[in-house]
Amino acid sequence: MFTGLVEAMGNVRSIEPEVVGVRLEITVPEGWGATSSPERLQLGDSVAINGCCLTVVALSDSSAEFQAGTETLSKTTLGLLQPGDRVNLERSLPANGRFGGHIVQGHVDGTAVVDSVTTEGDWTRIAFSLPAELARFLVPKGSVAVAGVSLTVVSAADTMFDVALIPHTLRETILGGLKPGDRVNVETDILGKYVARLLGDRGGY
Repeated sequence: MFTGLVEAMGNVRSIEPEVVGVRLEITVPEGWGATSSPERLQLGDSVAINGCCLTVVALSDSSAEFQAGTETLSKTTLGLLQPGDRVNLERSLPANGRFGGHIVQGHVDGTAVVDSVTTEGDWTRIAFSLPAELARFLVPKGSVAVAGVSLTVVSAADTMFDVALIPHTLRETILGGLKPGDRVNVETDILGKYVARLLGDRGGY
């Protein structure tokens, strides 16, 4: 499980096609790959890459490798990544960790497209369009994970929603570089999915 509090940004070092899917090599912060560091990742650890939970399959001092299958590539933006692209990174939450965002599973529901980016003082407001089957799980003041970042929904409609970002989020995540037309991963609030299921509105869940 994750909380949507991005710990760092990494860079895509390489993308290699495999028989099924691709293999991604991504740079990681100092300490995540260092053998002597208590922060070191381990093989089999889960890391959210732009909000998508992937498993560490290889590790060096400065990078980690992950595999993404065809289903993951079809539902996320990982298939659009190019060497040099920056990505949000969050390690899975330990049992004794501090819970700071909201419940994020790392199971991306789909993608949204940036409609507009508007500066409001030090803040930036970003509007997204997305399929109606995802938008129905979004409510004003509710939670949503965009590219793995836990955010509060400002407003929501049938096929859109928008968020307001503080300078820290703009600076410390890839959201600060978004522009109209960019596509991002979206994970809607798990609570909304359970409520829909209990009410008999399966909607694919």
